[in-house]
Amino acid sequence: MKLPHKLAFGLSLLTLSLSAFAADTYAPKPDPQQGDGRVSAFYTWEKAIPATPGKLLRSEPLENTLALPGSAKQLRILYSSTDGIDGKTPVAVSGALFIPQGKAPEGGWPVVTWGHGTVGVADICAPSWAGRSYRDVQYLARWLSEGYAIVATDYQGLGVPGGHPLLNNRMAAYGILDAARAVIGGVPGLANKVLVLGQSQGGAGAFASAAYAPTYAPDLGLKGSVGTGVIYTVGEKNVGEQDPNKVDAALAYGFYTLLAAQQYNPDINPRDFYTDKALPLFEQARTSCLSSLVSDVIGTGLTPANSRKVNDGAQLKAWQAQVSYPTLKLAQPIFIGTGAEDKTPAASTQVALMQDACKAGSVVEGHLYKGLGHSETVNASLKDSLPFARKVFSGQPVAPVCNPTVQ
Repeated sequence: MKLPHKLAFGLSLLTLSLSAFAADTYAPKPDPQQGDGRVSAFYTWEKAIPATPGKLLRSEPLENTLALPGSAKQLRILYSSTDGIDGKTPVAVSGALFIPQGKAPEGGWPVVTWGHGTVGVADICAPSWAGRSYRDVQYLARWLSEGYAIVATDYQGLGVPGGHPLLNNRMAAYGILDAARAVIGGVPGLANKVLVLGQSQGGAGAFASAAYAPTYAPDLGLKGSVGTGVIYTVGEKNVGEQDPNKVDAALAYGFYTLLAAQQYNPDINPRDFYTDKALPLFEQARTSCLSSLVSDVIGTGLTPANSRKVNDGAQLKAWQAQVSYPTLKLAQPIFIGTGAEDKTPAASTQVALMQDACKAGSVVEGHLYKGLGHSETVNASLKDSLPFARKVFSGQPVAPVCNPTVQ
């Protein structure tokens, strides 16, 4: 039956109105099982989250105790991004912005957007709330002193309500890229000239940011990326101690990753993966940040042998599929710094990434640092990464180093 024109038109408007209403997305309710809560109201966005990613939602002054040395101004920020799990749902993400001292260059301060390493999964672990390690403070302060504004994402689900999809490279990339877009579009005095920095999980995020940028953030003036301790593959064989009877601090990362895997497969039962000795620390991981959890792992004497159960890992496939890069061919040069003694992940996997990315057509400047582990490489690499940054910002060519010798 054909409806009268006016009625049909009215129903069309109603359908459009309902569709628009249904399209609104709001922050999820806090879930203690995901480590939510114990942060200020700043981190909860009560309004509909904009469908457009990279919009600054609000900011507030960051406490001086959380500032970087040499910062003239620092802000806690909240901005719109995209869910790294489904790749489409709007989410709110928090972070921090640091402005250098002195007069900005013509056109504004160039921006480095930082992806931090694993800190935990609870909201209170977000660096904009909890602060940063001394290593990271030193590292970022050096970039600040070189005349770069620094925006530092907390990542999806840290600080803000909702789960943190640890090691989801799309999540990290979206958070890193949208943090830069938010401050460039929402804070005066910044130039659309951007370098991505990252360590460990953030190192993978730095690579992923460059891989996603051409399609996800083509408006961003990305010049290059710098990653240290970059994660390429995930597995027991390339993380932590190789002796199963040795106390292994890296077990803490395993607890966090299983919590992340449950976001893709809620049927995962931790008892299928961990012994009765380890299960209490798995539960502790919901609310404990990394340094505290590592201390508990060591204090409890956890080893791979007394903690893990034999498991084929089939339940982890949905999560593991997210720990990948969409492409190894990057549009801009990338610096990868690796400690020759790194076990988190193994240095060999990072060198393999350098080689594979070069084969795919990326310009990779790789460095392998003698006697250094996962953490020590961060600041040691500055002697090479700062000159790399100057080259890419000035448009100078970067000579590929795909199979670096130990230096």
